[in-house]
Amino acid sequence: MSGLYLLGARQRSLLVKSEEEWNLYESALILRLDTESGEIERCVEYKSPIEARPNENSSNVFKAGTIVGDTLYACTSTEVLIFKLPEFKRIEYISLPCFNDVHHVTPSADGNLLVASTGLDMVVKFTLRGEILAQWDVLDEPLWSRFSSDVDYRKVESTKPHKSHPNFVFELEGKVWVTRFRQRDAICLEDRGQRIDIAVMTPHDGLVWEDRVYFTTVDGRVVIANARTFQVEDIADLKQIDGQNALLGWCRGLLPMDEKRIWVGFTRVRKTKFQENIMWVKKVFHENMGVKPTHISLYDIREKQCLQEFDLEPHGMNLIFSIFSADPNLRAPYSSSIAIIAERK
Repeated sequence: MSGLYLLGARQRSLLVKSEEEWNLYESALILRLDTESGEIERCVEYKSPIEARPNENSSNVFKAGTIVGDTLYACTSTEVLIFKLPEFKRIEYISLPCFNDVHHVTPSADGNLLVASTGLDMVVKFTLRGEILAQWDVLDEPLWSRFSSDVDYRKVESTKPHKSHPNFVFELEGKVWVTRFRQRDAICLEDRGQRIDIAVMTPHDGLVWEDRVYFTTVDGRVVIANARTFQVEDIADLKQIDGQNALLGWCRGLLPMDEKRIWVGFTRVRKTKFQENIMWVKKVFHENMGVKPTHISLYDIREKQCLQEFDLEPHGMNLIFSIFSADPNLRAPYSSSIAIIAERK
């Protein structure tokens, strides 16, 4: 695999060093990385229209997306953009009032779309025309008990603190699942008795690959669970592989190549964050420890080796959310969260 697509954002030059994340990023970016030559090409640079964000200073970020075939499903905090690859021609655009701090979009098995509307602790299912089909509160609270269906949340800067902070949506056997940051788990929204416990730390990605679900945790681990039994079978601690001399960063974005090798993304931890109550940073950070830039690394989790690493900051990417193969022949079976388990039975 020589080509990768990377989704994230470029940070703006700060006048106030303590600026919040929702004002921090100037442009959403998609880069193409040639992993053999190291050359990087900018495919998309994007800013949301003012009607789809709170104000002119609001961040522009591509968060976690999905590729199926030659179609890329990307999202900003308030929008879903669908591109035809490899030319990145935009073919669809959806923005709904219930989109706030959206963290992930994926097509569902029935041809509709699912997003994690993280700011509302909600998952939304809707058509390509923007018709809402279903909404789930991820905490078993009555829908709209903490928020109002009459408010356009695209114009609300932040709803933090979140009670759950759902991050990533996927399907198993036709049922919708979501990772929950604060609860350290993934749950089935259509059968709340089905749950994957990710106790070691707060999760992000929940990528279905063959009969496993791969989760990242923000402190630099890959947790692998059985998609049939919902039990965690393996935990790869990337901090131990890399050594303890530098803080790896916020761990988000992964791409399995096979059972051994996995690409993983890391976003630099800003210095202002060290002063905040981030439990995982306080646990791993020690005096004289360096801070790594925003980068991606290829790990052999069996041999416990880092095989390749690319610094993304010289190319303008200061935050990363998703990693995809640029080769359409290598995207299945892990390019989307569609119910591949059911198809194999």
